[in-house]
Amino acid sequence: MSTITSPGTARTGRPRTDRRAGGSRRRTDPVYYLFLFPALAIFTLAVTVPAILGFAYSFTNSIGFGDWDLVGLRNYVSMVKDQGILSAYVFTIGFSLVTVIVVNAIAFLLALGLTARIRFAAALRTVFVLPMVISGIIIAFVFKFLFSNTLPAIAQSLGIASLSSSILADENLAWIAIVIVTAWSTIPSTMLIYLAGLVTIPGDVYEAASLDGASGFQQLRRITLPLVSGYIVINTILGFKNYLNAYDIIVGLTDGGPGTATRSVAMSIFKGFSGGDYGYQMANAAVFFLISIIIAVIQLRITRGRASFGA
Repeated sequence: MSTITSPGTARTGRPRTDRRAGGSRRRTDPVYYLFLFPALAIFTLAVTVPAILGFAYSFTNSIGFGDWDLVGLRNYVSMVKDQGILSAYVFTIGFSLVTVIVVNAIAFLLALGLTARIRFAAALRTVFVLPMVISGIIIAFVFKFLFSNTLPAIAQSLGIASLSSSILADENLAWIAIVIVTAWSTIPSTMLIYLAGLVTIPGDVYEAASLDGASGFQQLRRITLPLVSGYIVINTILGFKNYLNAYDIIVGLTDGGPGTATRSVAMSIFKGFSGGDYGYQMANAAVFFLISIIIAVIQLRITRGRASFGA
């Protein structure tokens, strides 16, 4: 009498294990490694190795070349007493806080306007994102001419004495110019994220709120803001982290001046590299890197577990 065996049963009568099932590890296609290894090698040589060497040099008195000696934690201790370094951190953090508030407020209002039922909305969206394609240093040079020549000339013709000279030369006003130019160049990218969040809100929600008698401000506070809260968090954290690295716009506008009033941490580090303070500024860079890591960890903790940005 013959025995009928199923396709999934071996001759011994026991089920046959399918290696394609989830019980066994899938074999990685070698082509993946072909694309992975070059990128990994470049990243290691261009980022990882220099970072490790730089951290090691932060414990030395190296000037960037030649002989050097180990100095232990002397560079880190000196940073705490260095008023130039401390003022750079104060300026950078203060500038980042002010800019992230200004950028998010304006970008959110523009996104609200561009999602409203207005004419030429698509054309306006194109116009508002144009600053994204222009280099930061070019933007800085253009605004430097406006702040140094055009604005004072207009102020003189109108009899406004306080603006008759360039605000870039004023220690108390130069930072405002940097905030304005930085905001002008970064509002488009922030606005696009808000647009992505606003278009996901169903229109039926607003219609139902209108039928219930909710005003525009009540709809904004009770519907729009809660539903785009995730986008606000993302823009705030990413923006603050990016503004901490401010460099090109500041170089193009004030080059850290007047004096050192607008010198950022990134500028202090780069200028130290060329000024013979390599080991000292590598300690500064290590501390700055640690601050960036802390901000990144905070970002991951806040956004972890969200099914979507608007969750």
